Amino acid sequence: MHNFKNIVNILARILAFDYGEKRTGIAVTDELQIIASGLTTVNTKKIFSFLTEYLKTERVELFIVGEPKQLNNTESESEQFIRPFILKLSQTFPKIPIKRVDERFTSKMAFQSMIDSGLKKKQRQNKALVDEISATIILQTYLNQ
Repeated sequence: MHNFKNIVNILARILAFDYGEKRTGIAVTDELQIIASGLTTVNTKKIFSFLTEYLKTERVELFIVGEPKQLNNTESESEQFIRPFILKLSQTFPKIPIKRVDERFTSKMAFQSMIDSGLKKKQRQNKALVDEISATIILQTYLNQ
């Protein structure tokens, strides 16, 4: 029993971000890191205060940040906004490593999953929901690797 207790103490989640200039979708794993679920979408200006509060109650061992690329595999224009976010993320939470995951098709996949799950057109226009689903797809992609 004692060994099981030690294992439980080291369980931690993984957080993934679909970073945007206005909004950032966030997804999270369960503590066993098996299932990716949408957590929320946060106003990008408030992302660090959100994370500071979240990390007071949850153990996170890894951050995943989507890496937008062009079809020809070169970096997309939005990478210029993501780099400063990653730098601040690493400086603010230096003990949590950061990995990148190709996010080329996540917005299209998020939109398609909304259609497939029967969401009405009005719900599919909810950009915050698209961002959260995109973050979930980024995280699931990482878990599948």
